[in-house]
Amino acid sequence: MRLYTHSACLHHDPGPGHVERPARLRAVLQALDHDRFATLDRIEAPQATAEQLLRVHSAAHVAEVMTGAPAGELLALDSDTVMSCGSTEAALRAAGAVVAAVDAVLAGATRRAFCAVRPPGHHATRERAMGFCLFNNVAVAAAHALAVHGLKRVAIADFDVHHGNGTQDIFEREPRVLFASSHQSPLYPDSGFEDERGVGNICNATLSPGAGSHEFRELWDGTLLPRLHAFKPQLVLVSAGFDAHRNDPLADLRLGQEDYAWITERLVALAEAHADGRLVSTLEGGYDLAALATSSSAHVTALME
Repeated sequence: MRLYTHSACLHHDPGPGHVERPARLRAVLQALDHDRFATLDRIEAPQATAEQLLRVHSAAHVAEVMTGAPAGELLALDSDTVMSCGSTEAALRAAGAVVAAVDAVLAGATRRAFCAVRPPGHHATRERAMGFCLFNNVAVAAAHALAVHGLKRVAIADFDVHHGNGTQDIFEREPRVLFASSHQSPLYPDSGFEDERGVGNICNATLSPGAGSHEFRELWDGTLLPRLHAFKPQLVLVSAGFDAHRNDPLADLRLGQEDYAWITERLVALAEAHADGRLVSTLEGGYDLAALATSSSAHVTALME
């Protein structure tokens, strides 16, 4: 199994007090710096190309992120989404990591990969950055799989506590991509309702504040996983947010690391059943550092097994 990351992802610094801080990625990488992860093939993430980005983002949006923030200054794209002078390269590496991982699994070089990168991506729409996200990393990778590898069925499973509105925005008219998401509602970004179905390729399932392991597992086993299996994906992509953890400060669900191991095992089984085991996961949210470390460790352990 491969781990894609890059030191540039630590240089995206939205400023003092911002919850999407470099320490998040350090916590994940420290958790994976353990003997049980010694067999991970650690790969330096390349930068995404303009061609790859423009498959899912407008030219104006790409230009805005590429222009970036002047040295020594911060640039606020909205009230939550801030760029520093290191943010452009970090965003290019984050998107490039997931593209490179897709290339690797489809070439048979590895069966599964985890991309330990930031900034996260699933809120970035075709036209704008938002919700801490600059480029939509998982969407860039899915579009690459369609355009370059000729796949006909790509599934994106998103278990971040926030709805991946950007991913839905990009693919809601693309029947070759199935987007399946569990998320808390009500909660930012106030989207992802169950009547949002795209062209039949969007499957949203909501959890009420206070929901925990039982509700989460019942929702995936009863609604989302059957839909994913029926789609028979040729590739499984995962938006792996760990902010539904009971200790996370930004939401109100009550999951634990064992729930992330459980859903990962289910998604690996999905990939084994339909996609020759091909699965690529990328880091999204998770803002309590200890919970993020244990949850990402549980996720990668399940991917390796």
